[in-house]
Order: sequence, then C-alpha cells, then structure tokens
Amino acid sequence: MPSTCRLCVSAPTRCRFTIVFTVISFLAVVSAHQVIAADEPPNILIIYADDLGYGDLSSYNESCAYETPHLDQLAAAGIRFTDAHSPSTICSPSRYGLMSGQCVFRTGRRSTAFEGASGPSYLKPDDLTIAEMLQQAGYKTAIFGKWHLGLTWYGSDGKQLRGGFKDVTEIDYERSTPLIDGPNNQGFDESFVTPNCPTTDPLYLYIENGMVPVPANQRHKRDTLPNPGGKWRWDNDEGWKAPGYEFVEADILFFDKTREFLDRHVQESPDQPFFAVVSTQIAHAPVLPANQFSGSTQAGARGDFVAELDTLTGDLLDHLKELGVDDNTLVIFNSDNGPETMHTIWMREDHQHDAAGGWRGMKRDGWEGGHRVPMMMKWPGYISPGRVSDQLINTTDIFKTLAAVANVELPEKVALDSFNMLPELLGQVSEEKSIRPHMITQSFRGEFQLRIGDWKYLDHTGSGGNNYDDRPLQPYAKKGSESDFPGQLYNLKQDPMESSNLYEQEAEKRKEMQALLKSIVE
Repeated sequence: MPSTCRLCVSAPTRCRFTIVFTVISFLAVVSAHQVIAADEPPNILIIYADDLGYGDLSSYNESCAYETPHLDQLAAAGIRFTDAHSPSTICSPSRYGLMSGQCVFRTGRRSTAFEGASGPSYLKPDDLTIAEMLQQAGYKTAIFGKWHLGLTWYGSDGKQLRGGFKDVTEIDYERSTPLIDGPNNQGFDESFVTPNCPTTDPLYLYIENGMVPVPANQRHKRDTLPNPGGKWRWDNDEGWKAPGYEFVEADILFFDKTREFLDRHVQESPDQPFFAVVSTQIAHAPVLPANQFSGSTQAGARGDFVAELDTLTGDLLDHLKELGVDDNTLVIFNSDNGPETMHTIWMREDHQHDAAGGWRGMKRDGWEGGHRVPMMMKWPGYISPGRVSDQLINTTDIFKTLAAVANVELPEKVALDSFNMLPELLGQVSEEKSIRPHMITQSFRGEFQLRIGDWKYLDHTGSGGNNYDDRPLQPYAKKGSESDFPGQLYNLKQDPMESSNLYEQEAEKRKEMQALLKSIVE
C-alpha cells in the first residue's frame, strides 16, 4: 500500500475518506430492519468467469444444452440481472473496468488483450482500485486466477520489455520482481495469478504475491495437451512455461487457492471482513475440462467445461457455509464478455446450444452478444431471493456498489463509469426507474456503443470486432442497412436482434446520442 492514501483529495494528512463504523449505521439503508451491525461488515466474494455468454447458464437459457444447478441455485437465492453488460468485448479492458470502475478509453491507451511479457498495467500507480478501496475500509483482500491487466517486465539491461512472445526469453526475473504493477501493488494483500490468459497466451507461469516462484524456462508444445473432439484445443499458443504449470486443472488450482485463503483468514482473523476474487479460465479457449468432468454432460467438451465451473462454484459456496460465513457474505458472479467466436459456432452446430443466448454477435462484437453477460448476486438478509431484474447494469458498477456496501465516500474523480446499484439490490427502486442515465461499452477495436434506455447507438459500421466475411461467420452475417451508414441506431425493445438500423429514420435521437457520447469521451 502506498504511504499516501489514494482516497485523499487534499493534504496527505487530511484524508477525506471516512469510514463510520457505528452500531446504527454501517450501510445507509432506508428500511429500519435492514441495518448492518457495525462489527459485521459483509464479506465479499466475486467469481469472475471468462468468455461465458448470456446463454451459457440454464437459468438464463431455457434451451441450454446442459444444466448448471449450482449457479441456478445462486440466482434463485438472490438477484439475477437480465440487462447486465461487460465494459468491453475482450478480457483485459473488461478487467480494467472491474478493478477501476472505468472504461478503458479513460487510460488513453488502445484496447488490447495482453500477451507475452507485455505491459505496463492499464492501472496507473495513482489509480484507486476496488481492492485498495476495500483494503482501506478494513478488508483483507485477495485474488486468484487470471490477472491479464498488463505487467511491467525488465530485461537484463534494465529496460522494460514491450510484449510479444520473443520477449519472454529476455525477462530478468530478479530485476522484474516484486512486480511493480502486480496485484499486491494494486490493493491485494494476497494473490496467486497468471499474467495472461492461463492456457492461451504465454507467458505460462504463476505469480504469487508479486514474485515468480518458478520462471518460465521450458518450451510448451500444444500436442502435449488433450484435444477433446479433435478441435477444442484450438487457441492454445505454444511458448514458454514454468515447470509444473497446470493447463487442464487450471481452475481447480485457482479455486483450491481461494479455499485455502478463506480457511486461513477465517481461522486467523474471524472478525475482519474479506474481499476475494476468483478469476477463472473457464470458458476461455482452449476447452480443457478436468478429467473428472470429461463426459459429464451431453453437450461435448465445452458443456463439460461449463459444468466444471458450475461445480467448482457450488463447492466454493458450500465452503462458505462450512466456515460459517455464508450468511454474512455478498457473492457476485459475472463474466468478462460474450462467448468466443468458434465456441459459439461449434456449440450451435453440434449441440443446438446458443452461448450468446439469442442475441446478435459474440465476443469482440459491439452487438449485444459481445457484451451482454450473466450477472447474479446473493446476500442473505439483504437481497430478497428469487428476484429477476431488468435494471441496466455494467461490471464497472460493482465498484461504487461495493463502496456503498462498505460505507465509503469516494472522491469525485474515481470510478467515473460506475453507478451505485445498492438500492436495486435492496429492492428500493421502482421497476420503471433506471439508475443509469446511460452506459458506454467498447468493442474489440475500442469503438463505442452507447445505451440510453431502450436505445442503443453504435459509433461504427459492422460488428466492431469480428469479420463476418470470414467463412465460419458468414452464416451469421446479416446483410442489412447497418453498413449503409457510418453508425447504427437500434431500439432494443422493438428490435432486440439489432436488425433494423434507424440511423436516418430516427436522426434526432441519433444526434442526441452522438452528442452525449462525444461529451463523455472528450
């Protein structure tokens, strides 16, 4: 943690960040019976899935090719959002959104997924992260799994490496560690993470509390891994790995590390709340279900993969009960963007399963399938069970929502794309009222999409991501009017499939949204 509190807005000795722990008001709740005791702030657990589409859970998809009973139970025990979105349609910018409460355009950098020894982190040294905010509110913080926000690595000459797979061989681990922009310098007390996508992008190694226990000094060959169905190993890049690095049981390891943290924390500091994030590999490519889950569904390797995530999540939630902390834990389940392109195509062709849940587009696309994602939250005693909400919500909103949960007053310039959803969680907002006046998302190339109510404006032609002239995607191309204009305008209530471009027909609405987008971005 830096010596100067990042919540200070004046002199370091006068921090305006005030945490008021009183018996009558830990959380500002309107209903008198919904007051949190001062000595019992809620624990917080986030399970952040990867490339899991809107239609990948049976609670979201009546025609799901498999069942996800544990995640369905999570939804039934709390609130399930039907209009939830990721801030980006690819992973690294979405993770920035979770950690900062902001869209990646605010960094001034291009939208990218980090590979090799690339960095530095999207998170700048003076950014307040969600973990720092909760750490300074008294929480013990930890993250396990995929980091993928960019990291600063140095060569033997002391110069920063700029990415690419070749640079991996030039890393000077002694100079590079402890990592200056890893999780432990961004507000996490404990961490066990991979720098990039755990089974897709070298560098394949583990980072534990800012250090690299075992450097990547072996060549990885993809043919050493299983290839279920003869195709699901797709997108496993060859490169450098650490000896003992785990591909097939990546998520089992991440969830095990999470349980170890919870066991240790509850035993050693039972009165301190925890904030834990488990950032999964599932359902990112390649699809490598652990042996005990192989063949567990009738929906092939990817069905088995999601079933593994469902089971691991259920086991972790059961563990909270075994530790006696379930009743005082807010659980959030979310995904970083829509389903991978080839995964979506193969699941439709082979198993009549639509991972995008009927929405147009998929990962990388600015259409709904690229960024509309599952999101569920459970908080016993505060979120009424069995609720289904159509409140417009984004991953970035988790930041200010948790700040409200922890009774933290944030500086004005923090989490600029985040909105406090606590009133919605507590059932204090009427169905017709939107907390968000608008929402920005970004597609693969960093292009913008803007929502205002039912209206959606895309500040680009085409998908904003995938090339639908490519042969595998051609069957899903819609040759319509969206390419006749420099942008797209849809009314999602009347046209949820984004098939009728109203760019000229509703010119006044389009100009209004263009002006708002320009004012926000500039």
